[in-house]
Amino acid sequence: MTSLRLSDRAGRGVLLATVLASGMAFLDSTIVNVALPRIGHDLTASLADLQWTINAYTLTLAALVLIGGVLGDRYGRRKVFLIGVVWFTLSSMLCGIAPSVPLLIAGRALQGIGAALLTPGSLSLIQSSFVPEERAKAIGAWAGLGGVAGAIGPFIGGYLVDTWSWRFAFYLNVPLAALVIFATLRWVPESRADEVEPGAGGRFDVGGALLGAIGLGGVTYALVEAPGQAGTVAVWAAAVMGVAALAGFVWVEHRERHPMLPPQVFASAQFSAINVVTLFVYAGLSGVFFFLVLQLQVVARFSALQAGVSLLPMTVVMLAFSSLSGSLAQKIGPRIPLVAGPLMGAAAVLLMLRIGPGASYVWDVLPAVTLMGLGMTTVVPPLTSTVLAVVADRYSGVASGVNNAVSRAGGLLAVAALPLVVGLSGASYQNAGALNGGFRTAMMVCAALFALGAVIALVFVRGKAATPPPERHRCSVLTPMEPGVRTQH
Repeated sequence: MTSLRLSDRAGRGVLLATVLASGMAFLDSTIVNVALPRIGHDLTASLADLQWTINAYTLTLAALVLIGGVLGDRYGRRKVFLIGVVWFTLSSMLCGIAPSVPLLIAGRALQGIGAALLTPGSLSLIQSSFVPEERAKAIGAWAGLGGVAGAIGPFIGGYLVDTWSWRFAFYLNVPLAALVIFATLRWVPESRADEVEPGAGGRFDVGGALLGAIGLGGVTYALVEAPGQAGTVAVWAAAVMGVAALAGFVWVEHRERHPMLPPQVFASAQFSAINVVTLFVYAGLSGVFFFLVLQLQVVARFSALQAGVSLLPMTVVMLAFSSLSGSLAQKIGPRIPLVAGPLMGAAAVLLMLRIGPGASYVWDVLPAVTLMGLGMTTVVPPLTSTVLAVVADRYSGVASGVNNAVSRAGGLLAVAALPLVVGLSGASYQNAGALNGGFRTAMMVCAALFALGAVIALVFVRGKAATPPPERHRCSVLTPMEPGVRTQH
């Protein structure tokens, strides 16, 4: 069904459900970062435990988000989306009541599974529900509002941690999910890939799904555990298994009749280049968020609420300029924004080197986070719309899943690798001197990641918007914010 408009009540209902759901997943990605020091104190957690608190969620989300897109395309996007929302909510409650680190990490892993089902669905439901001429506008609203939801996470997390407990950061998802379920049942139409192209379903790619999950899991485990167990058999076995599984995933996807990740989506060089930019930008951003909230609270002695409020300028900038950024990118093409945005991000990260003991919010924090907001506002709308502008409707779930998986994998690997690179492990994050030194090195690495994203965009992204190759079954579509895609078939 592609008959809805933003002026219709049903159209606004679809936007409400999808924005709230994806915002809930984005919110959880950022809100927990602010709570990390308090979680570490209450549960006597090591740095590796804190890494796993972040990475257990990101790992299952990155590993399974492609499956979520495929399941929605084949069995009903609304159905899979609702299952994801309910799953996410129940696992959030488990995280809230977790009495120990292992149970919290298990709950976070389960949260990631729910997010993997609802995140690609939130985008593909917009793409399949709205008339073609309204899709870009709806996607722009989804991108901007979803970005704001993620950006206010640190503020909300800080307030909840200081006023109540870090556990309320997870309980917050319950009322949000209730509203999402109501709006979905009332206004969101069902859709499947075979409505666009009969026979698009096919057999489920179990081998590809398992190899992808094992590959990401093995590499992540090796990176996180290396500081304490560098030469152990377990770390080396995990690393070798992870790399071998990822190589096997590529091999299987090229030979599978109904692959989870159709190689056709990479036929566009523009699509591949945008996803590489996504990888570097989101790796840099995730590394910044992981270390910055620790630096503000442990070294600069901000409270959790003050640390969260410190990041609010990003929200304000994204809210004010996301729509303008998307419109400008449509006029001038994606290359300039995709070069300028990461460069602004790199400059913002270098400004963060000023944050240390006795840091001033106005002089040391505010300029850096404001510039970071401008950089992400510049890069996110064209990143998403361009990547989805080169893929076809039958792959809308897979396409958004690819871009989401790339962004999550970038963040996953950054959070796993950076403490190893800067020499932090165990409880060293609680030592202001050790953390301050590690933070400075980590920011240099994150600045380099942003800069690499800009270089890739400059060299490989075309100046004009991508146009998919003509095909037999062509349906015009655009797309979202947390990386997405589109191919024509």
